[in-house]
This record gives sequence, C-alpha cells and structure tokens, in this order.
Amino acid sequence: MELILLIVIFFLVFIFGFYKAKIKGIIGEKTVSSILHFLDKSDYKVIHNVVLQRGEVTTQIDHVIISSFGIFVIETKNYKGWIVGYEKSEYWTQVIYKYKAKFYNPIFQNAGHIRALKICLKEYRNLEYISVIVFSTNAKIKIDTSVDVVNMHRLLRTIKKYSTVNLSEEVKEKIFEKINASNLVDSFKKKEHINSIKQRINDREKKIQEKKCPRCGNSLVERKGEFGKFFGCKSYPKCKFTKKY
Repeated sequence: MELILLIVIFFLVFIFGFYKAKIKGIIGEKTVSSILHFLDKSDYKVIHNVVLQRGEVTTQIDHVIISSFGIFVIETKNYKGWIVGYEKSEYWTQVIYKYKAKFYNPIFQNAGHIRALKICLKEYRNLEYISVIVFSTNAKIKIDTSVDVVNMHRLLRTIKKYSTVNLSEEVKEKIFEKINASNLVDSFKKKEHINSIKQRINDREKKIQEKKCPRCGNSLVERKGEFGKFFGCKSYPKCKFTKKY
C-alpha cells in the first residue's frame, strides 16, 4: 500500500513538473478572471480567452474588456521574482536570486493582440485600445514604461483610472457580439498555436540575423545610444524596432 502511495505521489509530482508552466499560466488567468468579475456589469463587458484568426496565424488573448471607456486588452504573466527590462526591449528578464530567465516582451505580445482586434473590428476605426500587462502579486516590477504593467492587486484600480466615456451602449453591445462571433476558442488547437508561435519567433530571429527589421522588413543599421551600440530600423521614427548590439 505504501509503495502504491509513493508511486502515485511520484507520478503527480512528475506531472506537475512537466506541466508546471501551463498550470501556472492557467492559475494566473483564472485569478485575473475572478478579479474582473467585480467590475460593474453596466460599464464593462468581459470576454475571457479570445482566439482570433489572421490569415494562417492564430492570436490568443487572455482577456478583453469592452467598456464605456475603451477596449482593454489584458495579458497575464503569473511570474514571481524581479521583472527587469525596458519598454522597447525585445526581451525582459525574470530574476529569482541567481536564477535568470528571459521571456518575450509582453508589451510587444499584447500589441500583436491589439492588431488582431483592430482587424476583427475594422468597421470601428476610432476605438481606444488600452494595453494592460498583469503580473502576480509576488512579482517586483522593475520596468519604466508608459504602458500599464501592474500586479494583480492593482488591476481594478488601473482599469478604473480610465473614466472618459467614448462608447455608447449600442456600440459596446455590437462590439461584444462581433468578438464573440469571431472567437474560435471552441475549435482552437493549442499545440498548433504553440508551433505557430515558435515558427514566428524563428522567422523573426532569422530576419534579425540577416540585418532585416522583423516588423517592417527594412534594413537594420548600427546606432549609438546612452547605453552603447544597438541595431535600429532604418525607417525610424516610423518604425521604432531596436535590438541590442
């Protein structure tokens, strides 16, 4: 009996370790979902887990809020430790004592989500999209940015600081219905989506190695800044892509 119990425990530990990142991500999204439940339903319409198709590319958005004050697009990162980086840097770093791990800048990630929403809602040209990046309460955010990058406990406060009404009830309802009608979450294949992301990252890195801007396709040129040399897009300021030297 004890042997069977040990085997079961070992199996559960193994499964948790194997799916740890996925489990943490789900926990983070569910926590944010529960926080958003406290928003006033008369002002805010919340859609969780939105999957949109752009050509052959799928875009998965954690949370979209259609409000009287704009469209909030929320990306959750259930990370702890110090979160270090710059608003326009390609990658940020998670630091836990001596452990360091890089991850793609979620501001850029959410910008892609907003582009997908703009295509979905192309008949509504003057919408205000508000990007919000949410980390766990155990994260120390060391990012100097104009974009809202906050801990979970500050999420509602951050949303409510936007108070200028610019959407009517009728338009809010139409946008809500359009996003729900376009949402492919029921037919979404997570594995294919992950493979698609990996392929896009590989293609992006290949372009950078070829000294091509991964955003607009123009040439990358060497520049000098406050923190030393870096590569920047030739079409700056129209395209503001940069890469460390």
